[in-house]
Amino acid sequence: MSFERLMSIAGTGMNAQLIRMNTTASNLANAGVVSGTDAGAFRAKRPVFESLLNNAMSGKESFDGGVRVNEIIDDPKPVKQVFEPNNPLADDNGYVFASNVNEIEELIEMMDASRAYQNNIEVISTAKQLMSRTLDVIKV
Repeated sequence: MSFERLMSIAGTGMNAQLIRMNTTASNLANAGVVSGTDAGAFRAKRPVFESLLNNAMSGKESFDGGVRVNEIIDDPKPVKQVFEPNNPLADDNGYVFASNVNEIEELIEMMDASRAYQNNIEVISTAKQLMSRTLDVIKV
């Protein structure tokens, strides 16, 4: 595997994990948001990854491997209905609709994305060290 392909694959992984961390941060920022309607309630966002196996699958790009975020979807879990009759957003029955974000799940998601990002950095660092050692051997 060429050094360039290795960097491309690790780079796509880092980019995908960065998007995953950003969506998780957005979910955490909106965890306490309420709405007066079910449709208006915030729903957690989830990135959907797609593997880039060869040129035919990746379209115009020339990757022979890696991953990318194909789309960002709403989490299908139902939103929470909370009884708050004094809230100005409450419906006729006194309910507001809270987001479906689970803070603990989001923190675990953030840790997992961070570790995957670090693993890709380690791949790049190891490849760089191996390339440097190879050049040192050639010099002698």
